[in-house]
Amino acid sequence: MASGKKQITQLAQKLFKLSFVDGRLSEERVIGVLAYVEKHPPAKPVAVLRAYSRLVSVEVAKGQAIIEHAGPVADATLQSIAAAMTSRYQRPVVASAKPNANLLAGLRIRVGDDVYESSASGQLAALSAAV
Repeated sequence: MASGKKQITQLAQKLFKLSFVDGRLSEERVIGVLAYVEKHPPAKPVAVLRAYSRLVSVEVAKGQAIIEHAGPVADATLQSIAAAMTSRYQRPVVASAKPNANLLAGLRIRVGDDVYESSASGQLAALSAAV
């Protein structure tokens, strides 16, 4: 059973690698990979496509900065954050705002698995954890 899961993961990773052009995920290549899998289904195609989808989702998330905020955020602030994240990650990063009523003040920025916390609630949580 583990061998089957390993084969699924390996195939998904190979398909994922084929989805890049010049080091960036290509929408056209993803469409091509999906068309190929549709015409030439592997063993356990649903499992392969799920694993492939997870890899693509993680990669897409690396190009998105989700900015959670308590109050209004100016477009200039969003653009500034996107520029800073683009510089930090050496890849285009698009920023989008998401209101979060649980934040007292400040921002929480998520890019892929990375979280940058500058909210009052985050600072209070860190303070209570330190005590």
